[in-house]
Amino acid sequence: MMLRSVVFASIVVAFCAPAHAESNNRPPMPAQPKLQLHSWSLKPTDRRIEFIRACTTHMSGRWAHPQQVCGCLHDHAVAVVEDADLREALLRGIGETGVPRIEVDWVPPSKQPLIAPTFTQIARPTMQCMFDPLT
Repeated sequence: MMLRSVVFASIVVAFCAPAHAESNNRPPMPAQPKLQLHSWSLKPTDRRIEFIRACTTHMSGRWAHPQQVCGCLHDHAVAVVEDADLREALLRGIGETGVPRIEVDWVPPSKQPLIAPTFTQIARPTMQCMFDPLT
């Protein structure tokens, strides 16, 4: 039994030693670049990606493609709602609940009467996003 172990070890050393010697004669390999993560994965500066990330948690159980639904909702809200305060409030509501929502205290008092018209503006695009987000 001991003889088998010695023979096996000798064979392993005999085959590995030339390969190791050859590798010592090769020029050094350039260092592999370190894996770099996208900056948005470390610092969420891209507001759209952060919105989709927040929204998707609420959409996952409801829709087959939650990321597409959330991306569609974001893009339509940005395109349709011209007022920055109302748009930010709408995006906040969708991001927090997964449905278009604007709390009265999220917008200045002078713009609170515009909340209902904002929902009218976003109603059709919202339905399209929820039921046909890929088009």
